[in-house]
Amino acid sequence: MEKIKMAILGAGNIASIMASTIVQMEDIEPYAVAARDKTRAEQFAKTYGFAKAYGSYEELVNDPDVQLVYIATPHSHHAQHAALCLQHNKPVLCEKAFTATAQQAKSLVALSKQHNVFLTEAIWTRYMPMAKTLKDLVDSGIIGTPNLLTAGLGYPVQHNQRMRQPELAGGALLDLGVYPITFSSIIFGNQVKSISSSAVLFETGVDAVNSIAIDYGNGRLASLTSNMCTLLDRTGKIYGDGGWIEVDNINNFEEARVYTLDGRTPTLAKTIRRPQQISGYEYEVQACVNALREGRIECEEMPHAESVRMMELMDSLRHSWGVRYPFE
Repeated sequence: MEKIKMAILGAGNIASIMASTIVQMEDIEPYAVAARDKTRAEQFAKTYGFAKAYGSYEELVNDPDVQLVYIATPHSHHAQHAALCLQHNKPVLCEKAFTATAQQAKSLVALSKQHNVFLTEAIWTRYMPMAKTLKDLVDSGIIGTPNLLTAGLGYPVQHNQRMRQPELAGGALLDLGVYPITFSSIIFGNQVKSISSSAVLFETGVDAVNSIAIDYGNGRLASLTSNMCTLLDRTGKIYGDGGWIEVDNINNFEEARVYTLDGRTPTLAKTIRRPQQISGYEYEVQACVNALREGRIECEEMPHAESVRMMELMDSLRHSWGVRYPFE
């Protein structure tokens, strides 16, 4: 089958990771990149072997040969840039957080349906094989009935000005907190009974540290945290009445260790390593390729409704902390 001609909108660090990934994929042709600085786009294209370099996003979406656009700009601008692509009938893979607000997410989904154009969120852990492996392990009953999940993600990035600015949708939640919440959702699903949380805010008004407790009902609780001032160990744990599963790196699953109980004595019953991968981004890209070839406008791994639900959840958390963006 013909390769999908893929373009990248934005030429920052995350765009570089995506570019170095797709140049190694059989089903993708690294075709075009756009940045607001033409020289930067040209250097990016030269580095990664892209055929076209544009100095504006409008030029990119007007290229008739572009078949898939990866949005790699700050999430404060995701809605604007994804809408530009959809209005020009360009399929979109939009980096997480999907948008800055739930209303923006709903608007993008409506545009996708109106134009019958593919749209999905690039929350990479949803697409990884380990996500299904972990869910299947829990559902198998190997640790008994699950009742508690813990997960945290933190990096000392408090000096990154983008992360501190409300006008750029800064704060720990959208950049980091989305991963513990996603890990919890992968395991416990999307039916939430209640949520309680607290946060410490920067003087700019965005969250520096947050702690979230989600009650999923049926005796299942999740304790989650994200922190942009401290390095956390990125570990996720799923506890049941017959043992627990310990997951290294909820941000890019590496290894899962299953412990079962004989009375109160734990035994390492199973260790599962993730499959060999390029970067981990290839799974979300391949899901896009599959959907485009099958004529679908969303991915089953992260359907539109789930992206909207996650943004609604994060909206409710932010608002309970008093965090609002100037553009809301």
